[in-house]
This record gives sequence, C-alpha cells and structure tokens, in this order.
Amino acid sequence: MLRFSFTSHLITMAKKSTASAPGAPDPSNKHEIRPGQSIELLKELHILTRDGKMNQDSRRKLKQVYHLFQFIEPLLSDVHQRQGSVSLVDHGAGKSYLGFILYDLFFKSLRDRSHIYGIETREELVQKSEELATRLGFDGMSFLNLSVAESIDSNLLPDTVDIVTALHACNTATDDAIHFALQKKAKYIVVVPCCQAEVASVLRKNKGHALSKNVLTEMWRHPLHTREFGSQITNVLRCLQLESHGYQVSVTELVGWEHSMKNELIIAQFKDLPRGRPAQRLSDVLETLGLEELRERFFA
Repeated sequence: MLRFSFTSHLITMAKKSTASAPGAPDPSNKHEIRPGQSIELLKELHILTRDGKMNQDSRRKLKQVYHLFQFIEPLLSDVHQRQGSVSLVDHGAGKSYLGFILYDLFFKSLRDRSHIYGIETREELVQKSEELATRLGFDGMSFLNLSVAESIDSNLLPDTVDIVTALHACNTATDDAIHFALQKKAKYIVVVPCCQAEVASVLRKNKGHALSKNVLTEMWRHPLHTREFGSQITNVLRCLQLESHGYQVSVTELVGWEHSMKNELIIAQFKDLPRGRPAQRLSDVLETLGLEELRERFFA
C-alpha cells in the first residue's frame, strides 16, 4: 500500500526545518534567493542571468528547485541527526544540477564527513562538474565516470550509502539507480522517473495474444494508451519492488513541473517492513499484465 501520510510527514518536517533554520527566508519571499547561496552557482544553473538578475523564467526554476529541496532536506537532516554525517549518491547526474543545489543549500555548512557523489557515464559532463566544484570550493563533492554496474563494485564509493537520488534518469536508468540503492542498503531513495518505454514495448509486443484472453488489455489496446499505461504501470511496479524490500513508499507530484510529464516523485524510506504481501502483489501484476519476462528486473 502506498502511504501518503509519509509524504505529509515529510512536508511537515520540511516546514519545521525551514522555520527554525538560521537565516531562513521570510515565507512571503519563499522563491527568492536564500542567504548564503552561491551566486556563481545560480548563474551556472541559469537560475540567475549573467548579470545576477531574476526574470519570470528564473523564478519558475527557483520555485522548482526549492520545491524539490523541501522533500529531500528532511531526509538529509534525519540521517545527519542520527549519525553525524550523510552520504548521497546522485545517479545519472548529468550536469549535477541536483547535487550542486543540495550541496549549496545543505552540505556546504557542514564540517564533517558528509559527501555527495555524482555518477555519470558521459566523461565530458563529469569533467565539467569537477571543474565547477573546484571553482566553488565544494570539497565534499566527487564525480565519477561509471556505469551502474561499475558503481556498485567501485572502491571509490562507500559500501553503504544513506540516500540515493535519480532525477529524470531515462527509461531503465531509474531501475538501475534503484538496483544500486538496494545493493548499497540506502536508507532513503528519491527518484523522478522519465521516459518509461520498456514496459510499454512489452505490452505492445504481447497485445495481440493478450486481447483474446484478458479484458484488462482494453486499457492499453490503443497506441496512445499503451504508452501512457506502460509509463504508469512501470512506476507501480517500482513501488511494489521497493515495498518488497522493506521500504515505505510515497508517491506525489512536483508542484511547478506541471508542464512536464516527468513530475512524479517517488520517495522510499527503509523501514524493514514485511515483504511477503508486496512481493506477491508484484508477481501477480506481472502475470496478470503479461509482463513475466520483466520478472528478473523487478525482483533483482
């Protein structure tokens, strides 16, 4: 069962954290730049113009950044309060916008072993991120040119990781990030999936056979519905997969991202919950929808 109370709890934690944080902005200016933020970074992220100004587009981007941060900051605070440091791995980091924002708003003020690792397969983006982190003095950031499989076994990463994020990791890259998080025994997993095509392709391939024996196939008989249903069921399967590993899962929408289909936020917290029922549900859904060939992916 997806527990929306978990999301409400996160929002409450975020509000309390913001209210009590030293130098926190006035709520009426919640989308203005916060004290201590790196102006150079905001320019690099095109949140500020080159002359340091804000326009309508800048305010929209800043709103998105702060809205996403309000979900992740309570997780960072929770881990840090429990153990005195926090490690975060951002998979499919791209230009590491998320990592840089998190470091600027949270990690920068810490004086401990806390660290952000950006994992990216494109070497040129890793190099650019390294250069920017050096220029900004963000010493607690590392960028690794690794695949998911390589990152699981790499001695450049700790054996366990506190938080794993994957923002708009395309198609099965989100599943790869989840697999990494499970292998690293992550306390929290935060993903915003993107471009889920694999399940839709399997539904499309098996549609003719399924139509003759399963009335539910009408839900994806038309090509447009195949794509949309495939995307939706992919995230349902991911939630069941996480629950079958003992995680408490919440699904919500990112406000301010309505122009994009990529606005579904999945947050999982490891609670060591009973695994039997969600595992059985996962198996049943795969069988009912004719997706048995994907069993290895979601039961990995």
